[in-house]
Amino acid sequence: MSDARYIASTNKLTFGATLILLALVVLAVIGPAIAPYDPIATDAAKTLLKPSWAHPFGTDALGRDILSRVIYATRLDLGIAVGAVAVSFFIGLALGSIAGYAGGWTDTIIGRLMDTIMAFPLFVLAMGIVAALGNNVFNIMVATAIINLPFYTRFARAEVNVISKLTYVEAARMGGNGSFRILASHITPNILPKMVVQASLNLGWAILNAAGLSFIGLGVRPPTPEWGIMVSEGAPYIFSGEWWTFVFPGLALVIAVFCFNLVGDGLRDLIDPRART
Repeated sequence: MSDARYIASTNKLTFGATLILLALVVLAVIGPAIAPYDPIATDAAKTLLKPSWAHPFGTDALGRDILSRVIYATRLDLGIAVGAVAVSFFIGLALGSIAGYAGGWTDTIIGRLMDTIMAFPLFVLAMGIVAALGNNVFNIMVATAIINLPFYTRFARAEVNVISKLTYVEAARMGGNGSFRILASHITPNILPKMVVQASLNLGWAILNAAGLSFIGLGVRPPTPEWGIMVSEGAPYIFSGEWWTFVFPGLALVIAVFCFNLVGDGLRDLIDPRART
């Protein structure tokens, strides 16, 4: 608790980002209940209205309220990011721990599998996976999890490889503890904090990946409200003066990514006192 207070008092930017991120989480949970309009309801009489009291973020080319769409999209985008990162985190932790502890051919096979994934430009690989499986929410999560998997696997493998040679692990092994017990009780707890930091940083990238897929037409299908789709739909109207169709969903995307990165930096400071100097 004292460490958390230290970060809050010395790094105001990170503390502010944490509060904004918590607000986004709350918005994702209660957003559909407080959104002023139906996010997919069109109105030909209200197309491309400027921001006003009735429509604070304006309306899009189909007369849909942009504020309501941004609110609804918060749950979807955060859900995709958290789901994808959680899957890649736990699978990567398992694969990396096995590779780092067992070594030998097990390490080689897992390592070559991760190298194969990393051999492709990751966003292009995500595009290919979604194009092959179909562009729906589940497949976007799968694609995002796959391209994130090597980062967690390699990180866990490197950490376990070092920790497994330490004295206390050798003592546990000589004491008759099995491999699973050693990994679960003596090794994994020591690498989890660093991996959680990596995951918090990775959440922002996962949101960008999902939004990028939607922007090029391989993500969530319209009319589902999603930040990437909204940016894509609003982009053609920038030059004709309807800036709000692009700016507000783009701003929501930037804020979410920025906050995840800052919170990741704060978590890193919490687990590594040397980062404070």
